[in-house]
Amino acid sequence: MIIGKPAPFVRAFVDAVDEAIRAQSPSHGMSAMQRTWLAFCVTAVLVTNSICWARFERASLGTYSLAALSWMFRHSKMPWDELLVASVRVILRHYGITSGSLVIDDTDNPRSKAAKALAHLYKLRDKESGGYLWGQSLVFLLLVTPKISIPVGFAFYQPAPELSAWYKKDKALKKQGVTKQQRPPKPLGGSTVSRRMPSMGPRLLSMALR
Repeated sequence: MIIGKPAPFVRAFVDAVDEAIRAQSPSHGMSAMQRTWLAFCVTAVLVTNSICWARFERASLGTYSLAALSWMFRHSKMPWDELLVASVRVILRHYGITSGSLVIDDTDNPRSKAAKALAHLYKLRDKESGGYLWGQSLVFLLLVTPKISIPVGFAFYQPAPELSAWYKKDKALKKQGVTKQQRPPKPLGGSTVSRRMPSMGPRLLSMALR
């Protein structure tokens, strides 16, 4: 599918989000160029089912270049901190939602072992195989209502420093041929969901209640 310009309903949503941001912080609103860029990117995500500058460029037949899209993301002073909060407010107002329940959930995002530059990578426990894989953990704060359920906050989880140190030392000892019985035991708590939720919950709630 070819994208000539942002979808009208996406542009209307972005404009409403900008108005919500300005209502709280008049000096933090988006410029016309920033609104157009964001509306195009949201449209491109829906059309390509991905977040990829190269695919966005191809879908627009070069109207929006990879370099220009990437530059806006990296250098334009977008009000990133306010975007999610304002978006949630717009959706709640649109659906007339005044109450709901907050639920914390997490998901693991596997990555290639060759990935080094991505943020918040660490060794994950693979629930299906029982082994380990390289990836990221995302923790979400969800607002659950009778009408819709939407994310209102998120953060990357990182294991405790003592756990990271244990993994590093354990790997080195394995290479030296040290048996499991002779290696230091894994610290209690680890990177399980039960440890993630209490540690991430207050941070996510503070983000959602701003």
